[in-house]
Amino acid sequence: MKNKHELGALILRLVLGISFFIHGVSKFQGGIENTVGWFESIGLPGFLAYAAALIEVVGGIAVVLGLFTRLVSVLFVLLMAGAIMKVKLAVGFLGNGQMAGYELDLAFLAMAVSLAVTGSKAYALDQFIFKGQETENKTAVS
Repeated sequence: MKNKHELGALILRLVLGISFFIHGVSKFQGGIENTVGWFESIGLPGFLAYAAALIEVVGGIAVVLGLFTRLVSVLFVLLMAGAIMKVKLAVGFLGNGQMAGYELDLAFLAMAVSLAVTGSKAYALDQFIFKGQETENKTAVS
């Protein structure tokens, strides 16, 4: 590992990826139809429940593996911004006793923004898969 910044990004990437993966799996385990119904009850199209759950599961795995971390992190930012604005903002930062607040969503959003901006190269499959392309791009720009 090159430096402490890469170690920090690796920790963010692993925690964020695992967290999103678990949240996505729980949507399917709890019955995705329940999530679809809940989305519809708050005025969102039901198919977005499938999209959110798939982004969480597949994106979570991708981020843990270090595949397309920046792109997936942008999708996570959009999910968290939507969750905060549509659902959590009304119940406040800490919640209202019946529903959790947006503190965790905001933390996930901040982690995803950080990864979207900086990426994470340590132990990332992108480093192996796209290694030759990165060298070609640097040579072409020079």
